[in-house]
Amino acid sequence: MSQAPAPELGAILAAACRRAGLSADGAQLLSAGENHVYRLAGGAIARVSKPGQGQAAAREVFLGSWLNSNGVRAVRPYAALEVEQPVVVDGNPVTFWHDLGEHQPGTPREVAAALKQLHSLPVPGEMVAPVAPFVRLEERITAAAWLADGDRAWLLARLEELQEAWTGRPRGLPDSVIHGDAWAGNVVGTAEGVTFLDLERCTIGPPEWDLTSTACRVTSYSTLSAADYDDYCDAYGLDVTRWDGFDLFRDIRELRVTCYAVYRAQLDPTLRSLAATRVACLRGLNGPRPWHWEPLG
Repeated sequence: MSQAPAPELGAILAAACRRAGLSADGAQLLSAGENHVYRLAGGAIARVSKPGQGQAAAREVFLGSWLNSNGVRAVRPYAALEVEQPVVVDGNPVTFWHDLGEHQPGTPREVAAALKQLHSLPVPGEMVAPVAPFVRLEERITAAAWLADGDRAWLLARLEELQEAWTGRPRGLPDSVIHGDAWAGNVVGTAEGVTFLDLERCTIGPPEWDLTSTACRVTSYSTLSAADYDDYCDAYGLDVTRWDGFDLFRDIRELRVTCYAVYRAQLDPTLRSLAATRVACLRGLNGPRPWHWEPLG
């Protein structure tokens, strides 16, 4: 994706750039989802978040600096600014980052090795919240007017069931710094080495939560081969699917992915058949795992 800012965000981006001493002229939209990410002239990336996400944006900036100072490569907050981050315009927090340049999704071995390093860090004493696996799920389900009533009721009941199970979840590895959304698109290969992107979900929690993201690519979605998963487990030193809490973590991950599809489909009707397929799979209407899910794009 490479296009100009959406009109409703153009003024916000321009105002934030002016306050930061940067220019929004020629800004190119790189991705639009939870946040809108733009490439600016001069080697900066701007990330425009939704209103109410100021605390999360400030935490991302802190973590970007903290991780790099502790030997873990991650996106770096843009240093040459005239104001502190985030810059808040009309309630929208905007953060600025150094452009990584050319990069590609991390291999399973690279993702696992990066996570092993991340999980070994000492826990910082500030700015990091405990993992919140159910954040925004209820809102996404209830806001999806296109969903059939039966599907909405099932998703809400499933959410309640998993929330209750989470409170009594099995304990595994000691809690650590975790990325929270550690798939290959967020752990990428760059000229400088493997680098973590998208620190929005970086929190304190069970390392197994990170490991389950890749395991689901084998057990749930069939997007990773058994050989590649063996590589992943070898690099980390653990196969999370053998842990007695895996089924719960897998089920929550599947619900999160499905609710994201439901949210995207509310905004883009062309995605509704893909989102409906995900809901049907969770409801047991499309046979056993692993399922085949087309990417949302």
